[in-house]
Parts: sequence; C-alpha cells; structure tokens
Amino acid sequence: MRLDDFDPDNIRVTQGGSGGGGGFPFGGGGKLGCGGLVIVLIGALVFGVDPGQMLGSLEGVQTQQAPVTAPAQGPQNAEQLCRANAYALESCNALSSLNKTWQPQFQKAGIAFQQPTLTFYSGGTNSGCGAAQSAMGPFYCPADQGIYIDTSFYDQLDKQLGAKGDFARYYVIAHEYGHHVQHLTGVDAQVRQAQQQNPSQANALQVKMELQADCYAGVWAGKNRNLIEPGDMEEGLTAASAIGDDTLMKNAGEAVNRESFTHGSSAERVSWLKRGLDSGNEDACDTFS
Repeated sequence: MRLDDFDPDNIRVTQGGSGGGGGFPFGGGGKLGCGGLVIVLIGALVFGVDPGQMLGSLEGVQTQQAPVTAPAQGPQNAEQLCRANAYALESCNALSSLNKTWQPQFQKAGIAFQQPTLTFYSGGTNSGCGAAQSAMGPFYCPADQGIYIDTSFYDQLDKQLGAKGDFARYYVIAHEYGHHVQHLTGVDAQVRQAQQQNPSQANALQVKMELQADCYAGVWAGKNRNLIEPGDMEEGLTAASAIGDDTLMKNAGEAVNRESFTHGSSAERVSWLKRGLDSGNEDACDTFS
C-alpha cells in the first residue's frame, strides 16, 4: 500500500518504558485487565436501543472522554521514534493515514475527535490499563486512548503465522484504531455497563466487537483504495485468517471451542475485513444486527 510519509505534526507517538504482566496473543487468548480488547458487550443488545454506533447514525451525540495521560511528542521526537526501524516507520505512516481518514468522518457526524497515541515498546511497558508484555500482542487502551505495539510482533506475524507483507501490518494498526473509533463514539462505555448486566454473553459479544474493529480496518483501506497495490487485499485477508480463534486453537493443538472465542473465527474475520474493504463505508460494519 503506497502510504505517504507520516506528518510528524499529525501523529502522537511515545516510547514506552519497561513493565510486565499477563495478557493475550493478538487475535485470541486471555484478556487485558482494563478495557482495551476486553470490550465485550454492546448496549444495544441489552438496553434495547438502536445499534447505531456507526458514525453516520451518531450525528450530534456527545460522549464523555477518558482523560488522555500519554503526552504528545514534539515533531523531532516523533521523527526519531518513527524512523527507529522499518516497522516503526510503517506504523507511523499508517497512523498518519488513519488520522487523516477518520477525523473528517467524525467532523461530519458532529462527534469530538481525539487522535490516539501510538506507543512503541520493547519487552514490556506500563499503560493506562496496567502492565503489558510483548506476548500480549498489539492492544488498545481506552483509559489513555493509546495503541501499544512492540514492533517485533511483526516478525511473529510473518514467520510464525505466515501473514506477510506491509498490508498485513497495516491491518494490525488499523484494527486497533478501530477500537479507538469505538471508544470515541461511546460504545465502550455502553459495553462495560452491559457486561455487568449480562455477563453470560461476554465472549459472544466481544467477538462482535472485534469483528467490527476488523471491518473498520477494512473501511480505512477502502477509503484509500487509490493507494492499494496488487496483492494488498490478499495480504490483509491472509492475516485476518491467520489470527482467527479457530485457527489459533488448531495450531496450538487444542480443540476448537466456540464458547471460548474472543475475536471470531478465521472465516468471520476475513468476511468482515472484506466487507469494510469492499464498501469503504463504516455503516456497513454493524456486526450486532
């Protein structure tokens, strides 16, 4: 995908410190203790309201945002962090493109927009959602509106999961950005309340939330279709398939158990990513209907 070089004035990038703790592999496994990919329910299914978390149906809605604790970095520091290695540069280019793509959609809907912070770390770090380790994979923390990634994960994506190519890596960032979209539209506040009221539906509804983030990742690419190169879509769909819950369970020698899914099957992840790609429209991402 031919992304423009990042604009250091249009991204928020930080360097994470050291830390530790449990977590989950990207695409399935355990849970991050404070929000993030543990967003599991949607208020519409519990409270009986319209599942209008799509941007187009949220015009005029005002939501209370969590405080942003991660500081924005100056242009020079952003330059240094983003050019530390090829993977960091790709991530920054993707973040800049995601900001430029999503901000106008929020403006059209009359919803306040806040750029997320992208934090690079190695080994472990501390986030607004607690301690994190590289084994957790990339994650989004709503408490500080931050996307966290150890770029060595991309080697794992390539060598262990067989998901090669730049678009596979862009999909990872775009998926986490999808959770930021869900946070800014107020969905995560609804889902946490719904989780408390209907915990028996936690995993099933978490899957719907994750699939919507996959779809939003596709929407970003669909809105930038002129930048897509031959083979990009195949790279993204291969990555989505590689991190489906059923595929990860099979590769780990485990029996496939739908009840323990957290992100969706390979077929589901491919389907929703493709729906976003094909439509380029966030209104196509209603995974809850």
